[in-house]
Amino acid sequence: MSVHKDLIKHAANQHETYQKFLALDQQREQYIEEAIELCKQGLPFSTDKINAVTNSINKINLRFIPTRQNVTGEMVQEFVKKL
Repeated sequence: MSVHKDLIKHAANQHETYQKFLALDQQREQYIEEAIELCKQGLPFSTDKINAVTNSINKINLRFIPTRQNVTGEMVQEFVKKL
């Protein structure tokens, strides 16, 4: 019975961690969209918030969560040029 409870606890912890990942990933995408919009308008933008969230995502320790690449200003500008 103890093993069963441990497995349930482990699954609950993984689920909680995955939900945290989903929230951070959504926030990252929002920050990327903000940077893209500012870049389109020719306004200054920063990737600091994007990369702070990216670093938080990459610290999550679940095997099935992919790591995310840090974003540079040049990457945002190149993306906007392709639109």
